Amino acid sequence: MHPILLQLGPITIRYYGLMYVIAISLGFYLLSKEVRRKQLELSTDNLLDLLLWTVPLAIIGARLYYVVFHWGYYGSRPMDILKLWQGGLAIHGGVLAGILVVYIFSRRRKIGFWDLTDALVPSLILGQAIGRIGNLTNGDAFGLPTTLPWGIHFPAESPAGMTFPGQATHPSMIYEMILNLAIFSFLWGIRKRGYRAGFSTAMYFILYAIARSIVSFTRADSLWLGKQRVIEVTTGTYTYLQSVGVLRAAHAISLLSVVVFGVMIWRRKLYIVDVQSSSGRKRSPK
Repeated sequence: MHPILLQLGPITIRYYGLMYVIAISLGFYLLSKEVRRKQLELSTDNLLDLLLWTVPLAIIGARLYYVVFHWGYYGSRPMDILKLWQGGLAIHGGVLAGILVVYIFSRRRKIGFWDLTDALVPSLILGQAIGRIGNLTNGDAFGLPTTLPWGIHFPAESPAGMTFPGQATHPSMIYEMILNLAIFSFLWGIRKRGYRAGFSTAMYFILYAIARSIVSFTRADSLWLGKQRVIEVTTGTYTYLQSVGVLRAAHAISLLSVVVFGVMIWRRKLYIVDVQSSSGRKRSPK
């Protein structure tokens, strides 16, 4: 595994960036198909506008979310904030920024917000799965040391290799990629069943919250809430120090997501099949 795909003089093509290009391109294609199927009044140019606003702002949101939790490091190294190729994008920050952009866009275009997000979430979770391939080649979003036979020895110069030199670690990014693909399959499979607007979106947040909570138990780079302390952990014959807090941020956000969107499904009866929705007929904005 190596982060660089191709080096042509001063031009460097990294797997990390390539995965983002693939994820965005494939996601845009699937979103376009869904918008046409749902008969939303959005042209290709409209969707390109949405893409051009959402992607950079989501990346900024993901980076800022990560930086806030690591301000002890970035506060004295502000230029390192720009080094995205080293990893350090928190999906929760990206999703929050993306939601804001999509909401503003839907209001301006007079398109139902939940209709649009339902069309978008399959592409989003598929993009997250593809992005984890970039994490794998980069050696970031890595797991804790493990003695399990599928543990991975990352190169010494990778983030995982520098944190746990010579040790096999959980392939946490692969765990999440597999779970994300399963969520994509579910969301793509239910999209024509005619559930009320917002159901697919709510299920995305609930299922991803569960998946991320599971994977976070194996992550070595978890963001923590509360006062942190350093503990000593032994795995097999290897002993290392780990910084922990009161609660992983991913677990706190996941719990909130499950509660909020679970209540939303129940209160709005989103599990009911809408005949008009299943026929692909557009609904009035809400």
